[in-house]
Amino acid sequence: METWRIVATVLLAVAGVPLALAVMAKTRDRVNDSGQVAIAGAVTLTGLIVVAVLTLTVLPGLVTWIVVAVVAAAVGVLMLAS
Repeated sequence: METWRIVATVLLAVAGVPLALAVMAKTRDRVNDSGQVAIAGAVTLTGLIVVAVLTLTVLPGLVTWIVVAVVAAAVGVLMLAS
């Protein structure tokens, strides 16, 4: 496996975990229902896992780095907005 795929996946995971936590916090602020918070967290983490597997296996390099940049930007925006 290429090293750049592993590096991109690690960066995606490092940015994705705070993204999932921020989504869960925003959901808690809006609905104040622990069930909805758990669903939001599960959906976010499932999406993150699917994208990470695709990053490790089939996505081309340009698409992979664009996805990593978008996730990192989304984390930055969510952290600044809170």
